[in-house]
Amino acid sequence: LRQLHIATANPRRRSAYLTSFSFDNRSYSQEKMSFGAPAATGSNKAASIAPTDCNVPQAGNDCISSLSWSPTANILVSGNWDSGIRCWEVQEQGPQIAATPKAQVNHEGNMPVLDTCFSADGNVVFSGGADKAVRMWQLGQTPPNNTPQQIGAHDAPVKAVGFLKATNMVVSGGWDGKLKFWDARQPNPVGVLDMPERVYAMDVRDNLMVVATAGRHILAYDCSGQPREIHRKESPLRFQSRCIACFTDSTGFAVGSIEGRVGIHYIQKVEGRDSFAFKCHRQETNVYSVNAIAFHNQFGTFTTVGSDGVVNFWDKDNKQRLKGFNEIQRPVTAAAFNTQGNMFAYSSSYDWSKGSMNLIPGNEIYIHRVLEEEIIKPKNKKNSGYRR
Repeated sequence: LRQLHIATANPRRRSAYLTSFSFDNRSYSQEKMSFGAPAATGSNKAASIAPTDCNVPQAGNDCISSLSWSPTANILVSGNWDSGIRCWEVQEQGPQIAATPKAQVNHEGNMPVLDTCFSADGNVVFSGGADKAVRMWQLGQTPPNNTPQQIGAHDAPVKAVGFLKATNMVVSGGWDGKLKFWDARQPNPVGVLDMPERVYAMDVRDNLMVVATAGRHILAYDCSGQPREIHRKESPLRFQSRCIACFTDSTGFAVGSIEGRVGIHYIQKVEGRDSFAFKCHRQETNVYSVNAIAFHNQFGTFTTVGSDGVVNFWDKDNKQRLKGFNEIQRPVTAAAFNTQGNMFAYSSSYDWSKGSMNLIPGNEIYIHRVLEEEIIKPKNKKNSGYRR
């Protein structure tokens, strides 16, 4: 299982760092703060991207695999490789942010938790993990043996879970190559879809669900009723998919790969918008995995975080990097904006991308207060993202 984890976060080395990038097969030169330009780094790496970021207490004892915010409150949940699902209540105290530990449950057999998500009302957390189980935790309740109730199962580890608001169903994707749909009141899945390969990443937003599998397959579904496939394609990226996220308007998705590259792809035609790909999370001759992509609910801009320990904020519409934070001391393994968009949670954990010989001990979660100038393009600033 650890080898599979390493495989999904393995950086690739390049003989030379390319200083140009391309959109739609046309080449453009890089400028400072443009798509693809490396973020500033320093020899003395900080623990967090900003000195005032809230250090969330009791973050766990192994790599943090997922971060999820409640859609109705500032409740943060993490999934960890130490089998734990942890919950914090997050509050703003003047200019400061404070996170209070509220509860923890664990998957059976000390098996890693690989993903988490919330129900639409924010009262229930769903999870999937290496115990091959899909589980449900009612917040505020302590389950028997402190193990969340199992509502579903796969024949291999469950890599991704999501909640479908239109039908109140839970969807899970596994390394058994299955997508399964669950009603928590029934022991058997209400539906099963065969995927082309193992599920590596999945995201759900409103009625759109996107799935990335091994073999660089990407599938999209309309989940307004019975899930209906609306799009299938090969990833626009040349190497293995690592993460995927729906646009806030559900017109498309962003996919990240282990090779430090992100693809922006439109499922629906949008006037003046074309699909493209860009390079990121690269330093000199080293290329790092894009570990997570998360969109800002209000502005539609997004973040990428990587095995290089870098957090970037991007504007896909203007093809511009809005903010590149300095590299921190460990890889960034997960990230999420809260519903209001004023808080950004990210995890600092070793992701085993460089093997056991380069282990960086420690696991931390930070919450960054999002400034408007970090996440939206100033109206009076010309686009310096690319030029002919």
